[in-house]
Amino acid sequence: MKIVTLETERLLLRQIEVTDAPFFYELLNSEGWLKYIGDRNIKTIADAERQIIEKYIPGYTKYGYGSYIVIDKASKMAVGTCGMYQRDNLNHPDIGFAFLPQFIGKGYGYEASNAVLHYAKNTLNICKVLAFTVPHNSASIKLLEKLGLKNAGDYFFEGEPEPLLLFEITL
Repeated sequence: MKIVTLETERLLLRQIEVTDAPFFYELLNSEGWLKYIGDRNIKTIADAERQIIEKYIPGYTKYGYGSYIVIDKASKMAVGTCGMYQRDNLNHPDIGFAFLPQFIGKGYGYEASNAVLHYAKNTLNICKVLAFTVPHNSASIKLLEKLGLKNAGDYFFEGEPEPLLLFEITL
């Protein structure tokens, strides 16, 4: 498996590892994650390790991409995640991002997402990327629009009671 590392002026994006479990525990239990993404039932560091092993690491091998941990180069601190996900029922990957509350509003989301979209287009030759968000997440909607994604309407995931907003971009 090829190890992917992306770099921007301020950020380093690298593949998620099991040793990132303490950070993941914090992120997946942050107020923003719970409010906008949902409770993943990560109650311990061991739960976070299991989530990484089962949900994150397999994508790198299976698809050649996945979610990346976002590290501020100056402080060497993990600030969030950003990457692409391939869902079994969709023909195109979707981009997703999440940051710890203290790092929101600093431009990290745009910088990291822009790097992921550039990698998708120029290295992976992906021609279309989707994104999903809840209708009340105005910050994510604003970021997706800034990245050039267009609102394509409501999307219902099987088994989910409420629609999400679907965004898309042709690269």
